[in-house]
Order: sequence, then C-alpha cells, then structure tokens
Amino acid sequence: MVTERGLQVLRAIVQDYVDTHEPVGSKTIVERHAFGVSAATIRNDMALLEDEELIAAPHTSSGRVPTDKGYRVFVDHLAELRPLTPAQRTAISAFLDGPADLDDVLARTVRALTQLTGQVAIVQYPSFARASVTHVELVSLGSGRMLVIVVTDTGRVSQRIAVVGREFDDEAVARIRTRLSALVVGLSVKTAVARVAEMIAGPPVDARPGESDAVRTIAAVISEELDEFRQDRMLLAGTANLARRESDFRGSIYPLLEAIEEQVTLLRLMSEMVADEHGLATSIGRENEPFGLSEASVLASDYDATRARARVGVLGPTRMDYPQNLAAVRAVARYLTRMLEDDDAAH
Repeated sequence: MVTERGLQVLRAIVQDYVDTHEPVGSKTIVERHAFGVSAATIRNDMALLEDEELIAAPHTSSGRVPTDKGYRVFVDHLAELRPLTPAQRTAISAFLDGPADLDDVLARTVRALTQLTGQVAIVQYPSFARASVTHVELVSLGSGRMLVIVVTDTGRVSQRIAVVGREFDDEAVARIRTRLSALVVGLSVKTAVARVAEMIAGPPVDARPGESDAVRTIAAVISEELDEFRQDRMLLAGTANLARRESDFRGSIYPLLEAIEEQVTLLRLMSEMVADEHGLATSIGRENEPFGLSEASVLASDYDATRARARVGVLGPTRMDYPQNLAAVRAVARYLTRMLEDDDAAH
C-alpha cells in the first residue's frame, strides 16, 4: 500500500525525470523537493513504489524512472493541469483566428498544437453523416469541365472538377444547378447520397437535350464528395518530432511511423479512448499494446462541431510533460469548439 507521501514522491520522480531525462535518486528528491524527511526515508518510499511497479531501475544506477503504470497513476491522481501562459494562448489564437473552411481550420489546429507541445498533433474530422447540404454551386471552366462546389450546414466545403464533355452557356449551367439543388439541398448527407444513387440507377433524367448526361455526371461527383464527408479522417502535423526524440522511446519508432502513415490504427485508438468528466482522454504506453503502439502515449480532448463531435490530441513518448500537454490539448479543443460554434452562428 502506497502512502500519501509515497504518491508525492512518485509525482516528484515523474516531474524530475521528464525535466532531466535522468533516473531520479533519493538524494535528488531531497535536494529538489521540500519533503522534510531524510534521504533514507525517501528510499523506503521508493522501495514501496517499486514493489507496486510504479517505478523501476533502468540499470544498476540507484536512480529510478516511472513505469507506464506509474505514469497512469500520476495522470489519474497527481497531475495538475498547468495553466497556459499568455504567450501560449496568444499563439493558439494567432493560429486559429480568421475565417476559413473546416479543412483549413483543422490544418491550422494541428500546426498550433505541435508547436505548443513538441509532439505529433492529431485532429479527427467530425463525422458529418447527419449534416445537411445547404448549397450546390457550378462554375464553368471551359474545355468541357465544371467546378462543383458543395456546402453543408457544418461549414464543410467541397470543391471538385467534373468532366462533362461539352460547353454549356450560363442559362444551361443555371438549369443544371437548379436540378441538382432540388435533388440534394436540404437533405442530410446520408439521405442525399441515397437520393443521388436512386437517380443514377433510374431512368434518364428529365432535362433538356445534352443536359441529362451532365446532370448525372455531376450528381455522381456530388455523391462521391458527400460520401467522403461521412468517412473517418484525420490530419497530423509534427511527425518529424518523433525522429528528434527517438532516444525517448525504449524501442523502435517504426510502429509509430507506420500507424501515422496508415491512420486507421490511430483513428481506432482515438475513437476508443475513454474520456473523463472534462472530456480528456489518455492512453499510456502498454495500454496501447493492442494497437501496436506500446512505446507511445496519446492524449486527447473532445471538441464539438455542429451536429458532430471529434477529438484533437497528441502522440509522443511516455516520457512527456503530461500536465502541460493535457492543458494544451484541452485549450486547443475549447478554442476550436468556440471557433466552429461562432462560425456556425455567423451562417
């Protein structure tokens, strides 16, 4: 049974090891922390922590380092989120302020988070299966091509070029747009995809000669784009930080690089992590073994987009500054939520 002082010794070991990257001994704890007891007493506390598998000796040195279990106890019971500095909060707003579509906002989000934490930053796209299509726009580009723009009520904007094979005047483009708008605008993404599929599989579209094929071609493009809105996706930034901090990992970083490249594993892990009452979730070291990521820790926070919820977080070695990184993840998630809510209200 670990005493209250023993838990505080664990806190000191975690903090010092993260700061110095050196195993922590009893003498160092006495010198750096005001426990008011002798080094021998601290050694006894450390022995109990070792018995509970919360710390371990990496080699014959007298110092100890936290285990994955020790980091878990620290995060769950001992870590106090460190308030961000005014400079850090200014950095977040500098990255995220300004109108932009969702893709751009999320790209700026991961850049801000990796700059704040020095870790790999991850943001999930919200699943917009329940979003509604609000607008379809067509722009003739010449040479038988048309730019197809689809907007949803969540602020998601898709732009894709459709090859329609012939030129249409402005009136024809307007008629085609009206026909397609009647097909999908006001419907949920899921329903709109189904409506388009029914139209494509059905009899020829009732339209003027030459326009029917264009309607079907563009409708197929709209369906593909809307279907992508429903897919699980994520953005990452800061992968190079893994290479810079390779010495912080006990083993190879290649499984992490593979997970980053494939994304499916990270998406599943991010989705399955259980959040606390503050919307924060952590998965530490060997807790990630089913995902092949036992060398890493993942910290995440929920954020809200219109009609959807997703997560933003960081991936890095188990030896990380959990209070600082959790505070940064939470602050970025809250800022992102407010920004998306304000953008939705403006529309």
